[in-house]
Amino acid sequence: MATAAAASAAEPETSPKAGPEAEGEEDEVKADRTRRKVLTRAVATATYKTMGPACDQHQEEGVSESDGDEEFAMASSAESSPGEDEWEYDEEEEKNQLEIERLEEQLSINVYDYNCHVDLIRLLRLEGELTKVRVARQKMSEIFPLTEELWLEWLHDEISMAVDSLDREHVYDLFEKAVKDYICPNIWLEYGQYSVGGIGQKGGLDRVRSVFERALSSVGLHMTKGLAIWEAYREFENAIVEAARPMAGFLSPFDREQTFDSQLEKVHSLFRRQLAIPLYDMEATFAEYEEWSEDPVPESVIQSYHKALQQLEKYKPYEEALLEAEAPRLAEYQAYIDFEMKIGDPARIQLIFERALVENCLVPDLWIRYSQYLDRQLKVKDLVLSVHSRAVRNCPWTVALWSRYLLAMERHGVDHQVISVTFEKALSAGFIQATDYVEIWQAYLDYLRRRVDFKQDSSKELEELRSAFTRALEYLKQEVEERFNESGDPSCMIMQNWARIEARLCNNMQKARELWDSIMTKGNAKYANMWLEYYSLERAHGDTQHCRKALHRAVQCTSDYPEHVCEVLLTMERTEGTLEDWDIAVQKTETRLARVNEQRIKAAEKEATLAQQEEEKAEHRKKARAEKKAQKKKKARGADKRKADEDDEKEWGDDEEERPPKRRKLENSVPAAAEAPDLEAETGLFGKSASADGTPPSKQERAAALKRDVPKVPHDSSKDSVTVFVSNLPYSMEEPDVKLRPLFEACGEVAEVRPIFSNRGDFRGYCYVEFKEEKSALQALELDRKNVGGRPMFVSPCVDKSKNPDFKVFRYSTALEKHKLFISGLPFSCTKEELEEICKAHGTVKDIRLVTNRAGKPKGLAYVEYENESQASQAVMKMDGMTIKENVIKVAISNPPQRKVPEKPEARKGPGGPTVPRPIYGARGKGRTQLSLLPRALHRPSATGAQAENGPALKPAVTTSEATEAPKMSNADFAKLLLRK
Repeated sequence: MATAAAASAAEPETSPKAGPEAEGEEDEVKADRTRRKVLTRAVATATYKTMGPACDQHQEEGVSESDGDEEFAMASSAESSPGEDEWEYDEEEEKNQLEIERLEEQLSINVYDYNCHVDLIRLLRLEGELTKVRVARQKMSEIFPLTEELWLEWLHDEISMAVDSLDREHVYDLFEKAVKDYICPNIWLEYGQYSVGGIGQKGGLDRVRSVFERALSSVGLHMTKGLAIWEAYREFENAIVEAARPMAGFLSPFDREQTFDSQLEKVHSLFRRQLAIPLYDMEATFAEYEEWSEDPVPESVIQSYHKALQQLEKYKPYEEALLEAEAPRLAEYQAYIDFEMKIGDPARIQLIFERALVENCLVPDLWIRYSQYLDRQLKVKDLVLSVHSRAVRNCPWTVALWSRYLLAMERHGVDHQVISVTFEKALSAGFIQATDYVEIWQAYLDYLRRRVDFKQDSSKELEELRSAFTRALEYLKQEVEERFNESGDPSCMIMQNWARIEARLCNNMQKARELWDSIMTKGNAKYANMWLEYYSLERAHGDTQHCRKALHRAVQCTSDYPEHVCEVLLTMERTEGTLEDWDIAVQKTETRLARVNEQRIKAAEKEATLAQQEEEKAEHRKKARAEKKAQKKKKARGADKRKADEDDEKEWGDDEEERPPKRRKLENSVPAAAEAPDLEAETGLFGKSASADGTPPSKQERAAALKRDVPKVPHDSSKDSVTVFVSNLPYSMEEPDVKLRPLFEACGEVAEVRPIFSNRGDFRGYCYVEFKEEKSALQALELDRKNVGGRPMFVSPCVDKSKNPDFKVFRYSTALEKHKLFISGLPFSCTKEELEEICKAHGTVKDIRLVTNRAGKPKGLAYVEYENESQASQAVMKMDGMTIKENVIKVAISNPPQRKVPEKPEARKGPGGPTVPRPIYGARGKGRTQLSLLPRALHRPSATGAQAENGPALKPAVTTSEATEAPKMSNADFAKLLLRK
């Protein structure tokens, strides 16, 4: 029964998968039989110890401790011991040795490389280096918590090598370490079964029961995997009962009550305890109890059983959600935790947190929530400190976990030396921001300040506090500023706190003033709030003379809010100062404010001048582009025209009937099929005389002819959901619809590809791709940035920006991403494969993106995404400043600046200030000349803003009164007008 439960517990909390092959099943069955045999023999020994010498005449075979150990070792290592063929790769030994040396060297440089530890252990185990494997595992376990798989592999190896009682004690110690890292039902099950093998030792029976009881308290409430522990424990106790049953009739009533009946009651108690807990497959357990028990099941047990069934129904939705979801199932666990928090059972809350952390051990917020619950609710010292310790081992880069750990140790009275050692570990954890170091120093300094008895003038604790403040400032200046190019404390908060402590608690204003002078010299003298903070400190613990001196300095130095500082100075002099002090204060404040206003006016004029210069430059660039474009058009037109047709085309009316109609915009017109034959016969495809010698048309002519042959389909906005917009394509691409269709058909059935051409028939570099189904359009978005013709092709949703003006397509995050690196200064020749080879030495690389311009040329920038924040933090420390192909690169955590959102111009403003309506052009758009062909004599003012076909909108006539702006009138002017009437 226990083995079957153990097998079911070993399955992950996901949907069941296909079973193993026939050979694997036979090995598993053999291992289960051997374990059961060991359990039976061990139980016989326990029965002998429990029942005493009376069982000698009924026991047919004894059991030796060594036999049990040997067979259990065979059983426990049956699945994990590699086959002989795995150890006989002689041709790969040299290669493995070189890889082992490389991994050892890598770990000597960066001991926090998790993957290097795992790979080294795997290779050493493959090579049979058992001693080195043990050392490597020990080093890794000191730095990282190990997963259930790593622990089971280690334990199976140690069990197979255990030969005496000392080795067995060593295995027991390993089990104790294993059950502390994470909640692992399978490890508890192995622990209980292994302890059964040592039942013949002194205190062996008590050890087995102790292990099983601890296992029940740890994972007994686990609804899907707790059943295995309950059944293994119950089967062990039941085996003792069955072994003692034949000899129970030979015992006296007193001995029977003391031995057999008490052992029978242990099994009854286990059944009752299990049936009172909501677990899966409870019905089978209740049926088994009814069958096993000689007496009817008590009514109280039945009531507890039905109550547990009702609770099981409440928990089932959350358990089923976990079974259906894929790892790491963080959202499902969060919902489960919220449900348990509402019920308020501490044991179940602790269990669900532990279950969630098994799969989400690298989520700092989950550790913070768990530790916060323990700090505020349970307050059990060993449990609280254990969770805090595990939290910082799993997420050492999170400063909030270290700060909470220090507070928890102080709260539970941990020795000062231990707290100091923990703080030093935090400093070497490798935080990813400069402000993190300021935060951890502040937490430690707060702890040291609370240790000081300030009633004494001098003490060892006070000197230690001052020494720590000095060291903190040096550390931030040397270590942190050198690494991050900033101290992380621009406002000098640590120095401010030190100054407050010296002033308020030590009554040492001289030291406080020295600290504030140092704060002001670090670039803070221009801020009014810094001076007012200093003034408040002087006001509370200093004297009026120093307050006045501080405010006078503030008036001269403050640049952000000088008015506020001046007001505080005048208020103080009005309350406490003499007439002379008042006059000096007024003179200084007026002089300072006048100078500030003058500076502000100059700054505003300078800014306006710069803005005007920028506008002039923009206008100049616009004109230059227009002239250049006009010249290009003129050259192209001259090259296409033949000398023989120049004179004819200059005359306007002669060939008007023979000339083809002007091409309108391709989006709004379809060529008339009826006119095509005449055009081809008389003037050719482009309205020009066909060459007599049959010269083939140019490339532009072919493109235009192709475009004119394709009828234009107006864009249907109702099909935007099944359409994608494709841009940044090469302008030289011929037949875009033919070339792009196979590319997009991989995403689904394509209804139409609509490339956009200019009036001259040139491809404009973008098109619309319409699909039959919406899911195909969504899948097509994954082709964004795919290289087409040497350029990155942009694929975005088809959205009408006139209806959605705020719509922006930017596929990458613009917020802080602690697991992603930003690398600059890369050589343009650096490829993605070369960069990945460099980056994977520091962790598992999930993705690399080389930044390119619209033409596909590299910009020397890249984003590298790692598996977690720890690997990214280590990569920053190791790669920043590295030289690649003679280029020194810069590496930092990805934290892009906020993207500027352009302001929406509601209306254009004219030179005088009033808004000018945007000109509305005719159906033909903005003409080249903007000439109105209507005679001026026929111009009429239009209140509705009628438009000329060839020119801009007609402006209403301006009256004389409107032309000259009326001067503004005051209240006195209005009064005079009334008096005249």
